[in-house]
Amino acid sequence: MSIKGNENILKLVNPTMEYKEQVMNYRKVFLENDESFDGCSGLEECETYEEWIDFDNRLSKKYGKGYTPSTVYLAIRKSDNKLVGIIDFRHRLSEFLLNYGGNIGYSVLPEERRKGYAKEMLRLVLEECKEYGLHRVLVTCDKDNIGSYKTIQANGGILENEVIDEVELSKSGVIQRYWINL
Repeated sequence: MSIKGNENILKLVNPTMEYKEQVMNYRKVFLENDESFDGCSGLEECETYEEWIDFDNRLSKKYGKGYTPSTVYLAIRKSDNKLVGIIDFRHRLSEFLLNYGGNIGYSVLPEERRKGYAKEMLRLVLEECKEYGLHRVLVTCDKDNIGSYKTIQANGGILENEVIDEVELSKSGVIQRYWINL
């Protein structure tokens, strides 16, 4: 199934207890498959859902002055209320985010990839970025992640440059930096 032509198939919601089991299963799947937890706000480090959803407290302690507030959304398929992805909108760019991580990070369950969900998730969160008052956002990806850079380009991303990944976020060792004008 593809969402092409049906952009109303997903909704972005804030994490609530309703989605606890699905989020913790998402974590389990990603750990078992050695997946990258992009846009998951440290889900891999949390043993419980309650610990994970305490975003501001937990992440401000971890990153100190480098912390930037963000909004985490669950991408829920409307037809069956299933969690298919997680996307994180970082409200401003720290030096680290400017160089490597960008304003937005996202991931999709392995079984739900190649269906257009990432493209739709990014489109929806870009609307939130506009409402927040941003005029452009930075989205980055691993140079070898074809699905991600196609998703970014489909949402208007313009490649600014590629940087050597000195912080080991990517598998290829190169991070592409795309700007999207809102």
